Amino acid sequence: MSNQLAVNFAGVTFDNPVTTASGTFGSGMEYSEFVGLDKLGAVTTKGVANVPWPGNPTPRIVETHAGMLNAIGLQNPGIDTLIQRDLPFLHERGARIIVNVCGRSKEDYIEVVERLAEEDVDMLEINISCPNVKAGGIAFGQKPEMAEEITKAVKAAAKQPVIMKLSPNVTDITEMAKAVEAGGADGVSLINTITGMKIDTKRKTFALANQTGGMSGPCVKPVAVRMVYQVANAVKLPVLGMGGIQNTEDALEFLMAGATMVAVGTANFFNPGATSEIIDGLAAYMKQEGLNSIQDIIGCVR
Repeated sequence: MSNQLAVNFAGVTFDNPVTTASGTFGSGMEYSEFVGLDKLGAVTTKGVANVPWPGNPTPRIVETHAGMLNAIGLQNPGIDTLIQRDLPFLHERGARIIVNVCGRSKEDYIEVVERLAEEDVDMLEINISCPNVKAGGIAFGQKPEMAEEITKAVKAAAKQPVIMKLSPNVTDITEMAKAVEAGGADGVSLINTITGMKIDTKRKTFALANQTGGMSGPCVKPVAVRMVYQVANAVKLPVLGMGGIQNTEDALEFLMAGATMVAVGTANFFNPGATSEIIDGLAAYMKQEGLNSIQDIIGCVR
C-alpha cells in the first residue's frame, strides 16, 4: 500500500486510516482468515478490564431496521488474557494495535493502563460510556466534569497516546470533546452506540434481557457524521470517526467531515472483509481523483 493513505494520529503514523470498532472484531483472531491484519491501519481490540467481566444475560443482540442493538455488557476475559494471548497473536501477524480500555471506577481504568505501560501497543482508547459505580451508575462520558477527571487520571498513568471514546447520549457532544481536551486527551473517537429499545411483540416483552441496548449500523451514520463534523470543528484533537461505516463512500464521508481515521464496526458481522475492501476503495479513489495524500480530503467540507 502506498504512503498516499498514511495518516498521523496524535503523533503515531499509520499506513492507512482504517481500523476496527471495539467490540466488533474481537482481538483479530476470528477475522484473521478473512483479512490480513497487517493490511489494516490498526486493530482496535475488544474492551479490556482489570478483571474478567461476564457481561449481561442473554438475549443480548437483536437486529433492527438498518442496524442492530447490543447489550453485551462489555464481556471480556480481562487484562491478563489480553497480554498473554491476544497481544502476541497480533504482533505475530504484524498488526498495529489500539487497546480499548473499560472500567467501573477510576481505579479500574488506571490498573489496566498501568499494566499496558510497558506493552508494545500503539495507542489506548478509553471507553467512557461505562457506568461509574461510585457515582450512582452514571456513565463517565455523560458529565463534562467526570469526563475531564477520568481523562486526567488516565493520562497521568499512560505511556501511550490516549484516545477518549465519546458517547452520543449527551445533549452537546462538543462539550464532552472540550472536556476531554482540557483533561489532556491526545485524540477522540466517536460515536459510541446510541441507546435504543426493541419490543418482541410475539412474546410481549423486551427483545433484550437488558431492556435497552446500544444501536449501531447504517441507521446511526447520519448522526455520527454530524457529530464528527461538530467535534472536528470544536477541538484541536484528531478524530477517529465511526458509526455505520459499510463501504468506501461511508468512510469518505467521515474523512471529509474531519475524521483523521475511521473505524468499521457492525459491517464486520455481515461482511468480514469490509475493512480490507474500504482500504482498497480509498486507494482507488485517490488514484481516480489524482490526489497525492489522503490529507487532501480530511476535513475538506466546511
